Amino acid sequence: MAVSVSKRRLRSSKKTELEKEEKHKGHHRILCSSIQHFCSSFCKSILFRIPLAVLLLFIVYLWSSSSTVVSSNVVHICISSRDGGTAISGAGKTKYVQKENLGRVLDRDNKTVDVPKENLGSVVDQDHKKDSGESRAKNENLDLWEIESGEEEFRYIDSKNEDEESALKALSKYLQLQRSWLVSGIDKNNIDDKSGSCKGKGIYVYDLPSKFNKDLLGQCSDMVPWTNFCNYFKNDALGEPMENLGKGWYRTHQYSLEPIFHSRFLKHQCRVFDENQAKLFYVPFYGGLDVLRWHFKNVSEDVKDSLGIEVIKWLGSKQSWKRNAGKDHVFVLGKISWDFRRNDKFSWGSRFLELQEMQNPTKLLIERHPWQINDIAVPHPTYFHPQTDNDIANWQIKIITKPRRSLVSFAGAARPGKAESIRSTIIDQCKSFPDEKCRFLNCSDGGCEKPETIIDMFQESEFCLQPPGDSPTRKSVFDSLVSGCIPVMFDPYSAYYQYTWHLPEDHRRYSVYISKEEVKGRGVNVVEKLMERSAREREDMRSYIVYELLPALIYGHSDSKFQRFRDAFDISISGLLEKIGN
Repeated sequence: MAVSVSKRRLRSSKKTELEKEEKHKGHHRILCSSIQHFCSSFCKSILFRIPLAVLLLFIVYLWSSSSTVVSSNVVHICISSRDGGTAISGAGKTKYVQKENLGRVLDRDNKTVDVPKENLGSVVDQDHKKDSGESRAKNENLDLWEIESGEEEFRYIDSKNEDEESALKALSKYLQLQRSWLVSGIDKNNIDDKSGSCKGKGIYVYDLPSKFNKDLLGQCSDMVPWTNFCNYFKNDALGEPMENLGKGWYRTHQYSLEPIFHSRFLKHQCRVFDENQAKLFYVPFYGGLDVLRWHFKNVSEDVKDSLGIEVIKWLGSKQSWKRNAGKDHVFVLGKISWDFRRNDKFSWGSRFLELQEMQNPTKLLIERHPWQINDIAVPHPTYFHPQTDNDIANWQIKIITKPRRSLVSFAGAARPGKAESIRSTIIDQCKSFPDEKCRFLNCSDGGCEKPETIIDMFQESEFCLQPPGDSPTRKSVFDSLVSGCIPVMFDPYSAYYQYTWHLPEDHRRYSVYISKEEVKGRGVNVVEKLMERSAREREDMRSYIVYELLPALIYGHSDSKFQRFRDAFDISISGLLEKIGN
């Protein structure tokens, strides 16, 4: 269980460097004092009686038995407990590393605090600022923490053979590489990182023929048989406003990512109109909507593939494409990667991402192919699209103080045709409890047609169950996070192996993981397992979700003007520019 020494949200102005603690054998004595006071009192009492060499040896011994903290202009020595417990602390940031015995830490006010052995087990970072890149590598040195780095620390899948083990290692490598493309030291909630010069960061937006984007929006009434998409494409594809939820809330469809990104690219401060000034080239092809319009129509595979092939031919005539073979180009595709990787076994989707010309460009998708390094997963669009800092701050205040009258909730439907699905099991478990323990919203009978119903339930719940559906990822994961509801994952591919730029590497900070095998094979009751989580754990996780993660998971309005926050679009652009630069 993670333990926090302070619930107050910290300010970046009070950050200091994380202290380093050396590991030694033998027994240690407990002492915390100022070097100046120690030296003064020691010298006055016995300095004249002991030879200088002995004095120096004694001081070296004390120093080697201690850890040093530099805070403001004061240097502290703290000799660790004789039981060997370890806790590493800096001003405003405390990390606990599992050890055999009791640990002692310095909290943000430099007071010594005992940490019970049973609470040492996970790494807790109280600083509301995510380390990344070089800074994270320095703070989480392998020798210092004595834990494995990267995804290997969070192994959720046991490989059954060498091939599976090799695949998991490759996946871990790809995820770490994608994380390395984040700009080192960026604070996702600090606008100063994005308001700098656009020198060397020019973004060129191709003016494609309308058949590749706008004309697809014009087919909104006939996109799928049972839904008219026209209302979803209003307001730059944010949809119609939901005024009852407050400012910035819209009926946004989960497949609206492409026009949402297009609108933001067109208004980006670093947009250039000269190809020779560009570092990044954006291709506004609505490939997801192209695939969607053929999903439920009886057409040939050639028809499904035709528009994607045409856009590649169009690009092939451009010198800007030829110059780097598309490596500095990005496509935004508002569906899962598999919808663009049709094979001989299935007739679903197109072969757009299997084309040879599409191997070099970067693809932003709502769900990535785990073993395609140029597939980058970005958050599903939620219903919240604020315009100002106050819109975000007001929502944060609302949901952090919102009473949670249900412990667990699940909005979804069973998948009786999928033998591997655990949905029926968790639905039965949920329905066996009263509403204050678990609430179920049945999406199979129209219960989820109104977004307000879903958001209201998530706002009133501590945990939101997120079992895989037709694919591992779910829009509901992001709806729950934006509502301050802790997502419960059953498959690492639902988020952990996906959103490297927008979710932290330590998944325990914002979610709970219960494997599908535990539920289906070992009969674990999900609701009962979640009852074991303390109120303090829930509060700490929700605080981290609301104040640290939330701004980076939403797509602001196309006219948004943020001064303090960076949204999902801003994070994506930073990652793209860094990736292209590398």
